Amino acid sequence: MVRLQTLQTPKIKRNAKEREALYSQVIEMMAIPGGSGQEAGIAEYIRSSLLAAGAKAAAIRFDSAHRRTRIKGEVGNLIYRMSGTLPRAGTTGVSAAHRMLSAHLDTVPICVGSRPQRKGQKVTSLDSHTGLGADNRAGCGVILSTAIELLKQGLPHPPLTFVWFVQEEVGLQGSRFATTSLFGKPRVAFNWDGGQPAKMTIGATGGYRMVIDVSGIAAHAGVCPERGVSAIAIAAVAIADLQVNGWHGSICKGKRCGTSNVGVIRGGEATNVVTDQVFVRVEARSHNRPFRERIVREIEKAFKRAVKQVKNEQGQMGAVSITGHLDYESFCLKPTEPCVKIAESVICAQGATPISAIADGGVDANWITEHGIPTVSLGCGQANVHMVTESLDLAQYLLACNIGLSIAQGYGG
Repeated sequence: MVRLQTLQTPKIKRNAKEREALYSQVIEMMAIPGGSGQEAGIAEYIRSSLLAAGAKAAAIRFDSAHRRTRIKGEVGNLIYRMSGTLPRAGTTGVSAAHRMLSAHLDTVPICVGSRPQRKGQKVTSLDSHTGLGADNRAGCGVILSTAIELLKQGLPHPPLTFVWFVQEEVGLQGSRFATTSLFGKPRVAFNWDGGQPAKMTIGATGGYRMVIDVSGIAAHAGVCPERGVSAIAIAAVAIADLQVNGWHGSICKGKRCGTSNVGVIRGGEATNVVTDQVFVRVEARSHNRPFRERIVREIEKAFKRAVKQVKNEQGQMGAVSITGHLDYESFCLKPTEPCVKIAESVICAQGATPISAIADGGVDANWITEHGIPTVSLGCGQANVHMVTESLDLAQYLLACNIGLSIAQGYGG
């Protein structure tokens, strides 16, 4: 089936001028600051670019996701819808079904102030202390260039929804709180993020985050430490319990696997005071939902046990208060899922070999799929994301743009 569709999907070819235009655009986008919650600048760049290409202002909307996210945001998700110019009734290999293309706007803090420099077919950051921001301005560039080409060239296409999500880097907040009614009713979705263009991420782990407030009893650490209850000691006992019993770090219990991490500990102000308050942040992940919930329960039990083990001479104990929230639910698409088959076919048609992958981190596809739109994620040629050594391979970026344009034209199934 894939071979048959590949023959029917044309391989996109671009001349030197067209390629350079794509490269210039993504380099320009990487230089625009836009950390999580501060995406107004890059969102306006995209909106203005769409309008300049001929998009109707009424077709471009911002939702109110930023009013529901955990951090204050400047803007919500940017959504652009294009009415279909198909059907090509009876045209083999082209579908008139509604498709959605997405990417996230925000970069991690290390990329703010990026000064992209190009050397041949590779782009890096001129500042050795700053990340590039190809994650995920390259993804934004793929779907923006796709929309612009459809507009300027008048290429036939099915109904399309383009979405640029905010606040992906802080727990997939934009996609989680998206106003999905503004999407229309896409049947399949394709999300561009980090990695190689031929890698199809068809599943990803689920993540749960916890905040644990540990309370103790303050006392003079030199005069009467026995009257105090150390919140630090409670936290230390709990973490040691998790480590010894195999519930911290990489976790495997029989055939079920997951991870947990105590990532933040804050507390104490002086060495001569028994610390009475500690703030701990923990996460648990697993592709298996019940097992992730088990990891969370084990973390909770470890901290509650630790409270009972740390007492002062009067037999007094501290306390723990635990709150948590689901960051994103795990998902795994079947190889027969239409979005997977489309991506596979188009990748083959553009001369690459598709590779299926399961991610151990969350992507916007977690929430898009949870909203009822099966979504496969594709890369754009980024390497060393979230690092000062981040780079973008322009040849791979070009391939990503070709894949995006082909998908947007309805090819692949």
